[in-house]
Amino acid sequence: MNARQFFLRITRAAGALVGYGCLAAFLWLTGTQIYRWFRAGDWTHIGVSEGLRTLLARCCVKDGDTGRIATLMHWLDAPVDWLGVHKVLEIVPASLALFAASIVGNCIAIYCRDRLDELKRSK
Repeated sequence: MNARQFFLRITRAAGALVGYGCLAAFLWLTGTQIYRWFRAGDWTHIGVSEGLRTLLARCCVKDGDTGRIATLMHWLDAPVDWLGVHKVLEIVPASLALFAASIVGNCIAIYCRDRLDELKRSK
């Protein structure tokens, strides 16, 4: 196995992991929203900014942290610049972003698989 094949295999695995992981997160989020809708009668909008804020609070940022990720968390809470980007992140549904990320991840995995198949056929 040469370096190109190794890189393609690693990239294929990472693409598949991102693709199927984001697909599972999309299905979970959409299922949660549907459950809340059936239960309360109101659709719960979860934007990308709210999803990022929740993700960062659970995994990466604690109170009093400093650094780039903590700065991102503070910007998501109260933006002082890039207000248009913040508005877009509030409006775009997190489920749509997860679905788009799953498509991109699967496209990367399929592309790498096709390149690996071409290398096998050329030998």
